[in-house]
Amino acid sequence: MSEMTELDHKKELAKLKRFAVEIASEIHDIVEDTVWTNHVKMPELAQKLYEAVEKANSYKAEHSL
Repeated sequence: MSEMTELDHKKELAKLKRFAVEIASEIHDIVEDTVWTNHVKMPELAQKLYEAVEKANSYKAEHSL
């Protein structure tokens, strides 16, 4: 397999960021609409968001983006 280009790395970073934003959006929806019934989902989602952001930030640093 060939090495990834800078553009490939930027696309991968965009995917990682998009995943984090999707989790944040899920948290936002719960807070706005169903916090009293779905608050139990918040710790798991918060952990997933933390990990997704850490992964994106690490990838960005690793590839000097």
